[in-house]
Amino acid sequence: MILPHGGKLTNCVKIGDEKEKLIKKSKHLKKIHLTPREISDLEMIAIGGFSPLDGFMRKKDYHNVIEYNRLVTGLPWTIPITLAVNKEEADTLKEGEDAALVDASGKVLAILHLDEKYEYDKKKEARLVYGTEEAVHPGVKIVYEQGEVLLAGKVSVIECPKHNDFINYRLNPADTRRIFKERGWKRVVGFQTRNPVHRAHEYILKCALEVVDGLLLHPIVGETKSDDIPADTRMKCYEVLLEKYYPKERVLLAVNPAAMRYAGPKEAIFHAIVRKNYGCTHFIVGRDHAGVGNYYSPFAAQDIFDEFSHDEIGIIPLRFGNSFYCKKCEGIVSEKTCPHPKEEHFSLSGTKVRDLLRNGEMPPVEFTRPEIAKILIGWAKNLA
Repeated sequence: MILPHGGKLTNCVKIGDEKEKLIKKSKHLKKIHLTPREISDLEMIAIGGFSPLDGFMRKKDYHNVIEYNRLVTGLPWTIPITLAVNKEEADTLKEGEDAALVDASGKVLAILHLDEKYEYDKKKEARLVYGTEEAVHPGVKIVYEQGEVLLAGKVSVIECPKHNDFINYRLNPADTRRIFKERGWKRVVGFQTRNPVHRAHEYILKCALEVVDGLLLHPIVGETKSDDIPADTRMKCYEVLLEKYYPKERVLLAVNPAAMRYAGPKEAIFHAIVRKNYGCTHFIVGRDHAGVGNYYSPFAAQDIFDEFSHDEIGIIPLRFGNSFYCKKCEGIVSEKTCPHPKEEHFSLSGTKVRDLLRNGEMPPVEFTRPEIAKILIGWAKNLA
């Protein structure tokens, strides 16, 4: 089985006597309230999804990542994983001391062993990671709104965030790796999604299944944009699709608790590394992966993989072109396989699809399965 990024799965969750000691200690520590995205990051660090990270990034790693797409060890990494506070709060914290990390209710989730606190240039991070300094970009907006000081250090996790949804699908990297081994999957392809799977996605997934042993359908259920379709609706779509149109023994559906950054090419590498930690050997990279608006060229997320050797990344990108229904071909095809002009291609804008759904109209079967469309119509009607 493919090794995790850096060679070993990180596990920061403490148990037994060590956990009890930390709980007692936390009662006397200063408390840092985490945002939803920071809670997602903490969970991914805890379960090994962000291996080899064992905490929030130190200054040297932070600068190396945003400038050179690598940790100081030289290991590829493209997204900074940081914990931000305002200057007033930072002034109450001392390097070398511990602090309790708590959720919105005040529940202690972990202890931060504070090694460093440092200021940073928000516009520089925006420019280098997201490719823009515009505050309307959802990832940049979060950077601009967070505190001016970053806290760095290892974390000792007392308890992962509690979830009441998707319980059967909350598999950590150790779980998926065990399942892959039990099923005898040696070649596993991961698919990142924050949207319901439509017919073009289905085409891509089935093409990938022709060359691997199994598929990990791994939707993001952490924080996304407010206008993205909510996770519970998306999960219903995935369940129906897998039940009716995929071989059950060759697909595993599991949720990814991480938050979206919408960082385009940088996030494509990041998503691939995360799926490598979950045990995937291959990763699907389609058109405008993790993109938003018109900030990234359509295939920038594929081109960035050329900046790293296979030995460095370890996971193999499967690059797919734009897929669509062709009237002449009478099926779903791609730019790589269809010889016909655009006039023969059938496509719908996201705005058009949402308008159809809100009006209770079924999107054409060339775009999505009727079973999926019914679920989406139900969601859209509730928005009215």
